[in-house]
Amino acid sequence: MERHKIVVLGSANTDLVIRLEQMPRPGETVLGGRFFQAAGGKGANQAVAAARAGGDVAFVACLGDDAFGAAALAGYAADGIDTSAIARLPEQATGVALILVDRHAENAIAVASGANAALTADYVRRHAALLQGAGAVVAQLETPLEAVEAAAALTAEAGGRFVLNPAPARPLPEALLAQVSVLTPNETEAEMLTGVDAAAADRPRQAARLLRDRGVGAVVLTLGRRGAFVSGDGVETLIPAYAVEAIDTTAAGDVFNGALAVALAAGERLAEAARARPGPGDIRARSPRRHGGTRFTPSCAANRLGKTPRCNPSQENAYENESLRACPAFAARCDGGGAADPSADARAAQG
Repeated sequence: MERHKIVVLGSANTDLVIRLEQMPRPGETVLGGRFFQAAGGKGANQAVAAARAGGDVAFVACLGDDAFGAAALAGYAADGIDTSAIARLPEQATGVALILVDRHAENAIAVASGANAALTADYVRRHAALLQGAGAVVAQLETPLEAVEAAAALTAEAGGRFVLNPAPARPLPEALLAQVSVLTPNETEAEMLTGVDAAAADRPRQAARLLRDRGVGAVVLTLGRRGAFVSGDGVETLIPAYAVEAIDTTAAGDVFNGALAVALAAGERLAEAARARPGPGDIRARSPRRHGGTRFTPSCAANRLGKTPRCNPSQENAYENESLRACPAFAARCDGGGAADPSADARAAQG
């Protein structure tokens, strides 16, 4: 059986963002802020990224039975994502992140996980057929670890490919790592898992080898502006990043992971899958409204998957994003080599 569908399992949040001149001190009220709302959560970001990169995507997640959940579900459906494995929970609120951002781009974030905490191992097992029929299953660590472990076990049982983005950084059990086909840490996450400072120029290879020694099948270690170090399929190589003007790097790693999964599910070898993938640095957002997670994920399909780059008119009209109307950098990225650029800023801002 050909295996092309991508199943993303993970978090779904609504981001409520206020941009301010300065952060309020305890007990202080600061006026003059500018508010916007955006869909977020690492799982949702990666599902949308994969769909907009041309993938056939299903999303396994939990939402509250509230207005935020309804809006999120409608957004996923508009991107062509299979939402049949998304639960609406009447006694839960949809996950919410309250974000304050000052003029220096410093932020303070408070997250209420809400329905994300209900993504349990039992819920994942109910969708075993979906996971076991996928070309790639993708997960992160914003939902209970038991759900990730269940997804990894089901995928391994079927001989499938399990891609784990180990974010937010946390220690992971050996049994889980042994079931990971491709691990995609950034420098911070790699250091958490190995004790090696992967930001040092000569250390990515060491970190990747230590992870593979623990049972991981392959590693794509994202290195910000340096690109990505790939270890697997008999290859150990650094793939340089594109030089782009990064205006908002939120969800940079999520876009990279979603598009990587599309390429892997289509049968590309690891180094090629990590090359020429879309990245959010391609989105030249021009105002605070243009900052966010799924909202401005690039909407082009990859030439190398046999599809023509395109922009999503509904997204352009909804958000007046001039750069998405043309998608020049994204189209160029679909044509040529290079890795996405989840920059140092992205590591602080991914959500």
